[in-house]
Amino acid sequence: MRARMKLVFLLLHLIFFSLAWGETDPDDLAILEEFRKGLDNPSALNWPSNSTDPCGTPQWPNLYCSGSRVVQIQVQNAGLSGTLPESLSKLSMLTDLGLQGNKLRGKLPSFSGLSNLQKVFLDDNLFDTIPSDFFVGLTSLEILSLSGNSLNLSSGGWELPQDLASSAQLRNISLINCGLVGSIPDYLGTLSNLEGLMLSYNNFTGGIPASFANSTMRILWLNNQGSGLSGSIDVIASMTMVTDVWLHANEFSGPIPEGIRALTSLKQLWLFNNRLVGLIPVSLTILPKLESLRLENNMFMGPIPKANYNFSYDGNSFCSLTPGESCSPEVTALLDFLAAVNYPPKLAAAWSGNDACAGNWSGISCSGSKTSVINLPHFQLNGTISPSLGNLDSLVYIRLGGNNLTGTIPSNLTYLKSLKLLNVSSNNLLPPVPAFPSSVTVLVDGNPLLDGSPSSGTPDSPGSPSSDGGDSGGVSTSSEKLKILIIVISIAIGVLIIVLAALFLYFRRKGKENTLMTPTSIVVHPRGSSDPDNMVKIAVANNINNSASASDQHSGNGSGTSNVHVIEAGSFVISVQVLRNATREFSQENVLGRGGFGVVYKGDLHDGTIIAVKRMEAGVVSSKATDEFQAEIDILTKVRHRNLVSILGYSIEGNEKLLVYEYMDQGALSKHLFQWKQHNMEPLSWKKRLNIALDVARGMEYLHSLANQCFIHRDLKSSNILLDNDYRAKVSDFGLVKLAPDGKNSVATRLAGTFGYLAPEYAVTGKITTKADVFSYGVVLMELVTGMMALDEERPEETRYLASWFCQVKNSKEKLKAAIDPSIDLTDEIFESIRIIAELAGHCTAREPNQRPDMGHAVNVLAPLVEKWKPTNDEQEEYLGIDLAQPLLQMVKGWQAADGTTVGSFVNLDDSKESIPARPAGFAESFTSADGR
Repeated sequence: MRARMKLVFLLLHLIFFSLAWGETDPDDLAILEEFRKGLDNPSALNWPSNSTDPCGTPQWPNLYCSGSRVVQIQVQNAGLSGTLPESLSKLSMLTDLGLQGNKLRGKLPSFSGLSNLQKVFLDDNLFDTIPSDFFVGLTSLEILSLSGNSLNLSSGGWELPQDLASSAQLRNISLINCGLVGSIPDYLGTLSNLEGLMLSYNNFTGGIPASFANSTMRILWLNNQGSGLSGSIDVIASMTMVTDVWLHANEFSGPIPEGIRALTSLKQLWLFNNRLVGLIPVSLTILPKLESLRLENNMFMGPIPKANYNFSYDGNSFCSLTPGESCSPEVTALLDFLAAVNYPPKLAAAWSGNDACAGNWSGISCSGSKTSVINLPHFQLNGTISPSLGNLDSLVYIRLGGNNLTGTIPSNLTYLKSLKLLNVSSNNLLPPVPAFPSSVTVLVDGNPLLDGSPSSGTPDSPGSPSSDGGDSGGVSTSSEKLKILIIVISIAIGVLIIVLAALFLYFRRKGKENTLMTPTSIVVHPRGSSDPDNMVKIAVANNINNSASASDQHSGNGSGTSNVHVIEAGSFVISVQVLRNATREFSQENVLGRGGFGVVYKGDLHDGTIIAVKRMEAGVVSSKATDEFQAEIDILTKVRHRNLVSILGYSIEGNEKLLVYEYMDQGALSKHLFQWKQHNMEPLSWKKRLNIALDVARGMEYLHSLANQCFIHRDLKSSNILLDNDYRAKVSDFGLVKLAPDGKNSVATRLAGTFGYLAPEYAVTGKITTKADVFSYGVVLMELVTGMMALDEERPEETRYLASWFCQVKNSKEKLKAAIDPSIDLTDEIFESIRIIAELAGHCTAREPNQRPDMGHAVNVLAPLVEKWKPTNDEQEEYLGIDLAQPLLQMVKGWQAADGTTVGSFVNLDDSKESIPARPAGFAESFTSADGR
């Protein structure tokens, strides 16, 4: 009897369990069905069509339920395309939504009211709109990722709403490349659980909020904002828990704060491509966990500290290029003075090197090899007068009048035995005024708190140099200075009238000889900088009647007149003759190569800088050639990447057009693959070929998906891949580049490119997509493997077209081995990596464009091959500036840091499963992703 009762009880329990737990809430079911109907390919969900009980037994794939309610939807990287239903916000028990890495498009549904929602992964889709109430009521939200969706771009972008401040549980926010604008909200710094904030590649402006000080953040990525974040970076010195800080490619200014010594958990600090100034704090060299410090292309000064981690510092104004070597005492004193006046940008840009008398140090004059004059009146200096000037025994004149200096006059200046004049008038200095010798004229008029203080000393001799009106010898009272000023102004006006009259007569006569002069200009970027304000004009437009403004850009026309885009900075101005001199009048000995555009010449500037000059010959000037000329300027002034050849400038003179590039010592990849014997060169090792393949992939990935706009190269080939001295590759020749319109990756255009590399659909339809570049890249991979040209009419018919033939042999081990370039020292390990590259090349050259991978996939395939490589010989070749005594993993980190990526590495935030991949790869169990280069 007892057994029967137990059985009845068990049956009743099972019936109740089935009723309570086996049936899906009908409202949830309706929403799921609406979700399925909105997809173009619902079969990708793998949801059974003959079941109406998602929470039953078994549950539908990729769904998780609690009782009858749906709590998780996890469909990552499944190729889903279509739209999400507006009713998604009615899944009131939803806690996790993972739809990253698909092709979902259109408007995001509002998540308003989903108070149980904890994790949202919608990154790497095609959503274009976010509703204004999306974040309302998300009180349980912990992880948010919308990276890689171009949201609200059609309406100018969107700002992070105040609603997100109510999500107090937020731990990780990834909104990389999402179309965000405005300032970074202060409330982000008040979220007490926030550990990871990734906002790279947006259009934020302003500075880092002060609320970030003492925050719990461990990851802070703010790099590559469109117009650039600005202001100081002082706040990061208070973020004591931070491990990774990426602030590169912005407009930050000022020095690195000394308080950064408190960041004992810091592992990566990337500040390159900003406007930072000053000395590098020595405390950075002793941070216990710092692994990578990148400071390139700023205005850092003084000595380079020694560091035992990966440290990049090119493109600054150090006094010595040898780490650990001190500056000269004179330069040290001047830099201390500069620090006290807060590093004015004009001076910080000009004061470089280890000899103030050898360079163009603005405001500094020398007698012999010693500094004798500091001449900085009316320079808008802010700060104090550094006592370091007392170490410059050779100073004769100090002119600092008309600034905003505060504090007191250092008393040690009274010991300068050569000093004759100290002019600190019209500042805000405090008493007392030190007692100077009678031989020194001290001018302090115009300092409110010093008014009435006597000026000591005697007048200078009449011949003493002076460039500051009112501070020449003996002028110590306001009335005397006023008289002198009136006389000087009267003389100046008279001289000006005479000069203007002479100029009028001169140009009137010249106008009769030549009614229109053609301007000659060239614009030069500093190496490695994308900052327009740092560009230096090295030739000046000489057309007085038709000069171009700093913001205009025009191209030449057939009449021989032209205006040139000129961006002025600094005073380094020479004529176009510099290119003729640099190339020895375009001599044959300096020819680097020839093409349809014209001839490329090697040039040597007077300072030893080597350049490459592409010259459009007068005979090939046409609308097509002019378009390509203009395209190269337009594209290369918009993009900047270590694997794209940098344009240094351009010049137009009549029908002659010139482009100036950085010089690549080893020339084109094609020469090393197909002509190495003719040039008595060593064949490329497989290691070098792998590095080249990865470099090119990274450059193309940047053009396609990581730049602010999508660019299609259209002419990727081995002759357009250039190598530097370390055999690192850069993509060149951007004359055929197309900008994909409206953020789309396709555009119809005329056929252009090189046969052998052309994708079949492009050759047939003329419709270009980024996948056409992927096809060309696949052909380049085949050339790297085989050492054979993409198209060779002299080869047998079956091998004439490399792409077609290689795809037939790559799947056979024997045939593939026979196809490998004989110059490669083949081992089992090398063959395994070649097999992987061959497979990648086959995918890249698939007949259907949608079957080809994105360039990001190519990077992900190649990076591990490069990382795990163990050099076997030619150690000097493999050195790359990294200590070979380090473990391999540490060496890989060095390569990655030098290359601007952290491929394949993860930074754990805590002991939980969430971690940050350093490359965008979807979220799955992790919370973020973007390259951030």
